[in-house]
Amino acid sequence: MESKELIAVDGNAEPWEERFNEPTGKTLFRKNLYADPDTGMEVRMVRYPAGFINPLHTHSCAHGMYVLEGTLVTREGQFGEGSFVWFPEGNVMEHGATADKDVTVLFITNKPFDIHYVEAG
Repeated sequence: MESKELIAVDGNAEPWEERFNEPTGKTLFRKNLYADPDTGMEVRMVRYPAGFINPLHTHSCAHGMYVLEGTLVTREGQFGEGSFVWFPEGNVMEHGATADKDVTVLFITNKPFDIHYVEAG
């Protein structure tokens, strides 16, 4: 039987990586915690600054967000700390932070991450 190695990451010690979002002209922040080399599944922390909403888009992967701090704003409603929100593969979505406070989420995909912006209308 093949032995698997435990992976532990101190998310508090990891630096925030700035990610410029061209459609919004704003910057969001992330910490990559783990990517599975076999499935492409990814786990990261993402922080959307107050007022940042990632505009209408789709993904070829499903993904979940566990709200660590703040309130996650989506087209379907707002979700506070401790909420887990699952976005099915291919759904048109937008999400981000409230106008007055950053939101930090644990972001988990089921396979490699991609993003495709769609036009409103």
